[in-house]
Amino acid sequence: MAFKDLLMVLTTYPDPTPVAELAQGVDFAAAIGAKISAVACEVEFQIPGSIVGNLFNVPALAAAESKKSSANAQMLLTAFQEAAEQRGVFHERRSETCLISDVADVLIGHARLRDLTIVPVGEGGAVDIGDWYVEQIVFESGRPTLIIPKPASHRGALNTVVVAWDFSRPAARTIADAIPILAMAKRVYVVTVTGDKAINTRRSGAELSKHLAHHDVEVTLDTVDAAGRSTGDALDSYVASREADLLVMGAYGHSRIRDFILGGATKSMLARPSLPIFLSH
Repeated sequence: MAFKDLLMVLTTYPDPTPVAELAQGVDFAAAIGAKISAVACEVEFQIPGSIVGNLFNVPALAAAESKKSSANAQMLLTAFQEAAEQRGVFHERRSETCLISDVADVLIGHARLRDLTIVPVGEGGAVDIGDWYVEQIVFESGRPTLIIPKPASHRGALNTVVVAWDFSRPAARTIADAIPILAMAKRVYVVTVTGDKAINTRRSGAELSKHLAHHDVEVTLDTVDAAGRSTGDALDSYVASREADLLVMGAYGHSRIRDFILGGATKSMLARPSLPIFLSH
């Protein structure tokens, strides 16, 4: 199934998504022939009444922060709409009002109704995946997620795509989700990193290549020895050597009730992504 209905999530608090980041998601939608929408949450704060709170004027501070979040939401949605309309890919803009504790659930609800959710990375180029909503979208939306880093160096190009393959369930899920994108790429490399963890399978990479060929995806198979590095570090070096525009990889982790403990490769690649990363779980 082709990707036709994309969603970009915009951060309004504590810091807004940089406006320059919006063009990357819009460019990606244009590159794959999809329409794109955006959602932003206007954050509200519930402050219980107390003598201490009134003494320090906490309700007024909370109201000011809510007002700032609301202004950020409208500014970002307007900038998004202008960029998307210019590229001919605009679908809709949505603004939600919710408590900060409910932001993740609101965004997950939107993500479950789209083909793919795009998450721009803010200033500094790092995803602090344990502290905000990115983790919940990746693991709970049931749909693939595209992490777009800063700086904007790829702008939606799909010349070279690298697929991280270790014969695991998350990797298989991700490849299945990514097939429409792989079919558009000029070059697809499937890389398996060895020497960092055991890969137990009787199947071969050649069998995966045959499977993808049925979907008109021709791939080059590579094996990289970790040589004492972590899988994440080995992948980072490999995508740089191939000048890749996109990395496709499974989102590894296990649940601790509502929280997730990330696998090493996922955590490493998301700590400071050097290129857009397509994730599924």
